[in-house]
Amino acid sequence: MWTRLANPGHFMRWSGALLPWLAGLSAAGVALGLYLSWFVAPPDYQQGETVRIMFIHVPAAWLGVFFYGSMALSAIGTLVWRHPLADVAQRAAAPIGAAFTLICLVTGSLWGKPMWGTYWVWDARLTSMLILFLIYCGIMALWRTMEDPNRAARAVAILTLVGAINLPIIKFSVNWWSTLHQPASILRMGGSTIDPSMLYPLLTMIGAATLTGLSLHLYTMRTEILRRRVRTLTIREAERLDAGAVGLAQARADAVPLGQAL
Repeated sequence: MWTRLANPGHFMRWSGALLPWLAGLSAAGVALGLYLSWFVAPPDYQQGETVRIMFIHVPAAWLGVFFYGSMALSAIGTLVWRHPLADVAQRAAAPIGAAFTLICLVTGSLWGKPMWGTYWVWDARLTSMLILFLIYCGIMALWRTMEDPNRAARAVAILTLVGAINLPIIKFSVNWWSTLHQPASILRMGGSTIDPSMLYPLLTMIGAATLTGLSLHLYTMRTEILRRRVRTLTIREAERLDAGAVGLAQARADAVPLGQAL
């Protein structure tokens, strides 16, 4: 079973069949989530209509952390088991996670201006999310600086695991330090503190955003596999042409009479 899952050809077959269904569910979920968030959920008694930013901000924050966690697991697969798809999954997840992290930072700033009076404060949660975005950017830059795919995969895997230290800091920063950011409101001891009229639309948006992220991840993995196949074929063709050119030159050299060669 694991051998089949590690086979890129098998992955291309089952992901190609799954992707249209997953994309359709994602589109339907996003449409439902936006409808519930904009037209069903009431305004907050303190935040007013500004609370609707939460329905974009929270799913983006969740996916920014989720994709980095998936990259850390892929890094282990690269370093320990040398799984053929581990590096592909990690490389595909990086830009998606970075995009959601950036959305989280932007929407958080838009929410912070009316609530805190400023777009940015060096709050522990905000700062740790900014660090996460910078780590994403560093990982993508490292991939581009190394031409050897195997060396790049190992270097990026090590950097990813080192950067994973930031994940528990993001999660528990509101508990470890005195911050302006509100503490956990959904997953907490004693149950959620969010009213059901807002909680259910929020959970719908989180689920829809997760399906969208997974759809993008599968699509990007497929694109990365095709890119690597094209690269391999290009290298083989270049080697074949080089070998042919060398053989032709050698044949011409052998055909030159000894007197002319002298």
